[in-house]
Amino acid sequence: MEHPEKHSALSVLLVDDDQELCGMMTEFFALAGHRLTFSNNGRDGLAAALNGAHDLVILDVMLPVLNGFEVLKQLRRRKTVPVIMLTARVEAQDRILGLDTGADDYLPKPFDPDELLARIRAVLRRMEFTPSGPQQEVTLGNIRLNTTTREAWSSGELLQLTGMEFDLLEMLVRSAGRVVSREEITAALFEREATPYDRFLDVHISHLRKKLHDGQKLIRTVRGVGYMFTGAE
Repeated sequence: MEHPEKHSALSVLLVDDDQELCGMMTEFFALAGHRLTFSNNGRDGLAAALNGAHDLVILDVMLPVLNGFEVLKQLRRRKTVPVIMLTARVEAQDRILGLDTGADDYLPKPFDPDELLARIRAVLRRMEFTPSGPQQEVTLGNIRLNTTTREAWSSGELLQLTGMEFDLLEMLVRSAGRVVSREEITAALFEREATPYDRFLDVHISHLRKKLHDGQKLIRTVRGVGYMFTGAE
């Protein structure tokens, strides 16, 4: 394992019952100049996530007392802190369930700590914005985006979008009338290569369509290629 390059210090919570992994990750993050604390069961992890000022939570699926899905469900009722889920399960349904519950990303076990740190930085970069700057608005048909406040409206109604959904909508709106490939979206928003069996993007597209007025028509699937925003409601 290489020592990671140092960046701005982060405060990260790891919820995992593997004590050896927790110890190793604590050392790894310290070498990168970050602070990692951990909890070894779902109940304590949920309390720490609710009470602590963490930049991000790393949450294992298989946990004693409360499993990761239940922890995430309860956490999302009160907090918007970004969450990356860890799973040793290979079933796609488990990953989709995590995304449906509100995870920002997932990483299968075993994982490379350097990849985990890269995923964390990618998630946090997507959430960064500067509200003190001039407002930037993008309008197309009945869709309006404010890229400064990261708010979006559909037919005048304020949408309740996650950070990922806003980024995805902005990318599609700016590319209206052009097919945007899955590879292009994955590289731009997730900062990794798309894989044939990765349902991450499909889940977010589905959520976005449900929140938009006439979303099925606005976001058209081009089979085998990607998606196109039609701009017509």
